[in-house]
Amino acid sequence: MRDLRIGVLGSGGRGGLAREAHKPDEGSRIVACCDINDSVLQRNRECYGDEVFVTSSMDELLERELDAVMICTPDFLHEDQAVAALKKGLAVFLEKPLAITVPGCDRILRASAENNARLYLGHNMRHMPFVLKMKELIDSGAIGEIKTAWCRHFVGHGGDFYFKDWHADRRFSTSLLLQKAAHDIDILHWLSGGYGQRVNAMGGLTVYGGITDRHPETERGCDKRNLKNWPPLSQKQLNPVVDVEDVSMLNMELDNGVFVAYQQCHFSPDHWRNYTFVGTEGRIENFGNVQEGTHIKLWNKRVHGFGFEADETFSIETIEGGHGGADARIVPEFLDFVRGNCKASTSPVAARYSVAVGCSATESLRNGGVPIPVPPLDADLRRHFSQWCQS
Repeated sequence: MRDLRIGVLGSGGRGGLAREAHKPDEGSRIVACCDINDSVLQRNRECYGDEVFVTSSMDELLERELDAVMICTPDFLHEDQAVAALKKGLAVFLEKPLAITVPGCDRILRASAENNARLYLGHNMRHMPFVLKMKELIDSGAIGEIKTAWCRHFVGHGGDFYFKDWHADRRFSTSLLLQKAAHDIDILHWLSGGYGQRVNAMGGLTVYGGITDRHPETERGCDKRNLKNWPPLSQKQLNPVVDVEDVSMLNMELDNGVFVAYQQCHFSPDHWRNYTFVGTEGRIENFGNVQEGTHIKLWNKRVHGFGFEADETFSIETIEGGHGGADARIVPEFLDFVRGNCKASTSPVAARYSVAVGCSATESLRNGGVPIPVPPLDADLRRHFSQWCQS
């Protein structure tokens, strides 16, 4: 079997994911890397060998003989880069979110369909063991038919990760209700079995907007997790522009009648996601995500008052690797998908709807919480991608 030849756009930072695809003489290898940082390109040579082609130009990378491209650049670059690669007929692994606008998403999907180029989305939470267990329980009928769900997202490192660089500027991220919530909206859709069709949202810049210590426009703040950055108002060297919300919440009606709620806070002391799904015969809730001790509780019998002890508790295996082992699972699936050996467990259509909900919710939030319809995707595009995706 010939090695798939893979290029990487944005080969630093999240681009480190590409190391999972570098298996010379075993089916795939990284042959080209693109980044604007020379030190990143030097590390790429050390990681992938002196023969790897390195450049700061996307056009130069796309002129190489490639089978696929992994795009791990900042969100606001996804649209143009993905379209350029897809127009060349290359298979594309695209980190979430698909894009930062709905027209941008639809442009990418059209480029994929028109050029019959495979598109795979990096929604790695679909490979996390706790999510897979919740889906297994729901699909087995353990709690009956899903009627409502919610997610509380405690973003304990929000001040470190999202308010010291481009994420804090809505020109480049639209909002953190899109950027950070794209994962959660996708999981809420996936496990609830539908897509959002109407949303309303509220939120604001309640803490970090009051911090005046900002780094110069010519520099970048240190976006490393630091437990000493506490309490939140002690943060320093924020991005020069901070105009996204640090707390937000949305309500959503899905196209299958399920009602969903989501909350996000970027100044919580802890960092995890807590999902609840309630059906006609019970409910499930996770405690922890990827840490040791993560478990899911199932209640399917009535109790008087507070029932801390669940009817069943399911311990979740801890797996080594990035994002709770999800990174080590998602890349091999992408490679099999490129070869045509499997359908993708992630979905360009679902990724598009997670962005569409995030954009509509942001519009609602910034206009007094008015209900906003979620723009539907063209039916032909939905049908096209169904051939490549499990759901």
